Amino acid sequence: MNWQLQEAKNKLSRVVEEAKSSGPQVITVRGKETAVVLSIEDYSKLTRREDTLLDFFQSSPLRGIELDLTRDQDLGREVDL
Repeated sequence: MNWQLQEAKNKLSRVVEEAKSSGPQVITVRGKETAVVLSIEDYSKLTRREDTLLDFFQSSPLRGIELDLTRDQDLGREVDL
C-alpha cells in the first residue's frame, strides 16, 4: 500500500502493522515513492548473506589458474627535479 508521508507519520503504528502482515509499505512525498517500511523478516531476507567469501572464491571460474605474484624489481627511472 502507498502512504503519503503525513498520513504515515500520523498512523505509524498502522504502517508498521501493515508491513508485518501485508508486506512492504511504500511512503510517498509529493506523489513520488520515497521510502519503504519493511518487517524485520523482510529486511533480514534482503540483508542475509547466503555464501561466505570462501564459498565465493571456491566457486570462482578462475579457481586453479596459476598467477605470477612475484614483484618486479625495477626501481623506475631517475628524474631530475
